[in-house]
Amino acid sequence: MVRRHLDHPWRGVPHAPTVAAFSQVAEWVERDSRPLILDSGCGTGSSTREIARVWPDCLVIGIDRSEARLGRLAAPGLPWRDGNALWVRAELADFWRLAVAAGWKLERHYLLYPNPWPKAAHLRRRWHGHPGFTALLALGGCLELRTNWRIYAEEFALALGLATGGNVAVESQVTGPVTTPFERKYRARGDPLFRVVRDLP
Repeated sequence: MVRRHLDHPWRGVPHAPTVAAFSQVAEWVERDSRPLILDSGCGTGSSTREIARVWPDCLVIGIDRSEARLGRLAAPGLPWRDGNALWVRAELADFWRLAVAAGWKLERHYLLYPNPWPKAAHLRRRWHGHPGFTALLALGGCLELRTNWRIYAEEFALALGLATGGNVAVESQVTGPVTTPFERKYRARGDPLFRVVRDLP
């Protein structure tokens, strides 16, 4: 499936509200010379705040499609910017494609505890099985996935290896500052957590 997506790029029509949101965010990005970091699937946005705190010299963009989750920001509207953090409601894969078309190159890219779609039949909904995976790769930067699903991490690492060449390791420990409410919950329960990190060209 990964090879098929690499050989046949996704050409679906982008989600119209995402196109509009991206245009607004792109105007801010064009006026800001700082390196870019994406927090894809940022949920309530707390992870974006933490990443922005850790990387104060970067512009950190948190993206999520859920109005309810982003509503916890209590922002006056979206997209919304606070310091070096910016939040936008958008469909991720379409946002990635638009960013690639606009020539964005990332410093870092975080996928923190994405929906694992645990059933085998849902492989195409996991990011490494989704046609948007090619746009994710094209954005470059240091890509970091964190998950509490071992199989998701192993599949993601395998997909990265197929796409970029060589073996990609799965780290069986996540340390450092807590990034999301999910991570806080998992650590408190003592759940095993997994991490995949790859520098993309």
